[in-house]
Order: sequence, then structure tokens, then C-alpha cells
Amino acid sequence: MSSTPIPGQGRPVSRRDTLNKDISRIKTALWLSLFMVLSNLAPVLGAQRVVDQNGRTLIFERPFSRIISLYGAHTENLVFLGLDREIIGVSRSDIHDPRFSTTPWFSAHDGPEKFLGARPDLILIRPMIERGCSRLIQQLERSGITVVSLQPADVEGMYDYWTTLGRLTGRNEQAGAMVADFKHQVAGFRALTKGIAPKKQVYFEAIHSKMKTFTPGSMALFALEVAGGINVAKDARASRGTNIGNYGKEQILAHADKIDVFLAQQGEMNPVSRETIETEPGFAMIKAVKNNAIYLIDEQIVSRPGFRLLQGIKTIGEILYPDIFGALDPRNSDALIQEKRKAF
Repeated sequence: MSSTPIPGQGRPVSRRDTLNKDISRIKTALWLSLFMVLSNLAPVLGAQRVVDQNGRTLIFERPFSRIISLYGAHTENLVFLGLDREIIGVSRSDIHDPRFSTTPWFSAHDGPEKFLGARPDLILIRPMIERGCSRLIQQLERSGITVVSLQPADVEGMYDYWTTLGRLTGRNEQAGAMVADFKHQVAGFRALTKGIAPKKQVYFEAIHSKMKTFTPGSMALFALEVAGGINVAKDARASRGTNIGNYGKEQILAHADKIDVFLAQQGEMNPVSRETIETEPGFAMIKAVKNNAIYLIDEQIVSRPGFRLLQGIKTIGEILYPDIFGALDPRNSDALIQEKRKAF
């Protein structure tokens, strides 16, 4: 039986019309749902490949979003890449940062249960942890947790390291910006010191108690060189695959009359004081000690492979050439670092 139209109201609605409308609504809802799913997947489609310091080859399609960092440099660089809630665990050295005052801290000496309880999808370590705690690493990997070991040996490696962190976290664009901005600032510092002559000669202490200095290729000597300093310990050789090497007292004193400035990193690796250096037997012969040119510098801004290495360069420059570096636009380093922390 067909429905009779009511004058002025057009054709009446049939059951078929209602069914068609319902089907149309369902199709629309399904397409919207599919669109939302695809939209969420879009940034992570496509296999990514990373090879870490230990030779692990990692292939993944989604960025990692529950990360435990067991090295302060990793944590710092993740922050500069714009990560926040994705960092669910840090090392003890990071808990002094207000951002992580309530973040659980982890140690390579913890049992696997503590890590598993946090449900991370990525644990970032460095080779030293790999060597010292291989059993823990194996247990975590057997439990299905991805472990990646990273620590660049030089500045070129640092650029690759930042890029790798960007790929692991889906922050490729931010990592590229970090590299570009860093290189731009370094070029500016180099231009600033290019015409300086003669340049200050420097001994850069890494570990006082063991008489160790930095070796060619290290972050600290890169910072010194960009700031316009000359390393007197060019013959130092790295030990055990590190970027520091033995440099005995006799070797240091052989340069005593040439050392204009005595720099020493200060921190957990080298808990030294000016007095310790001044009173070290034999060091009174050193030109810099005689002239009260002993300076301590935070190890985090000269030894870590992070964006704050720019701050280390500027700090060394202010020590060596205060008239030149003291007149810099603060945006050239400190302000840029602060902006980077907030930019992403």
C-alpha cells in the first residue's frame, strides 16, 4: 500500500527512506572513525631504522612515548626536543631539575621488576651502563622492552645522536632545528675569534685525582677550540674508548711556562676546587697558577653532548677573552638555549 501525499507537505516518509537515512548515517560515522584513526596514525606510518652504539638494529613504525632515561644527557636532549609527559623515568642525576622533582628515578642497579612495573616502551642508556649491567639489559630485552644505547664520541656524532633521538620520539623536525641552530651559533663564535692573535694556551683538566685531561675530538676540547683557546695537551691519548686520557704531572709541568689559563671541569666526575689545584705539589710552577688564572666550569656544559654546549663555549670565551665575549648579544647563547627549551 502506498502513502497518499498530504497537500502542501510533499511526499510522506516511507520505511525505505528511513532505512536509507540510517544507513547513510552509519556510513558517515564509519568514514569519520576511519579518518580519525588514519589521522592519528599518519605521523607514525613508515618504518624507521636505528642502529645503536652496541650494534643493535631497531626497526619501528611508531614513536616511543613511555621513555626511561638513564643518562642525564639523554634526558636533557629529550627536553630540548619538546618531550615532557613521554619521560616517565629519569636517572638520579636528573632529580635536581624541577621538571622531574616528582618523576620516578631509576638506576642501572635496580632490579628488572622496578622497570617492568613502570611499563616503559623504551629505555635509553649509554655504553658504560651496557658494559657494567649487561645482565639487567638482557633481562629487560627478554621481557619485551626496547633498550637503546647511545653516546656520541665527537660533535659530528652528536648531530647524528640528536637526529636519532628525534626519530625515536617522532621529533624529526625539532631535531633538525637543533642541529641547524647549533651549527649557526658555532659559526658565529668562530667568526668572533678568527682574528684573535695570539690565542690563549690552556690546560683543560678532566679528573684531577687521576691526572687526566680531555683528548682530541671530545666535547670539551671542541668547546675550547670554538671559544678561541689552544689546547696544550695535544699529545694526550684516549683510554678505554673514552674521550679522556692520562696526562701525568711531568707532562703538565713540561708546559708550565706556556699555560695561560688552567681550566678544570667541576662536578660529579671531578669534584675539585681551586685550592686543590693551587696546592697540588709542583703546580706552583704553572704560569696560570702564578697569575691566579684557574677557572672551574660546570661539567654539564662542556662534557655532555647537548645543546647547552653553546653555553660552555660562551663561558670559556668569557674567561679567555672577556672584552670580546662580554659584549655579545645574550641571544647568541643563553637566551637561545632558554627559547629552545620552550619552543616545542
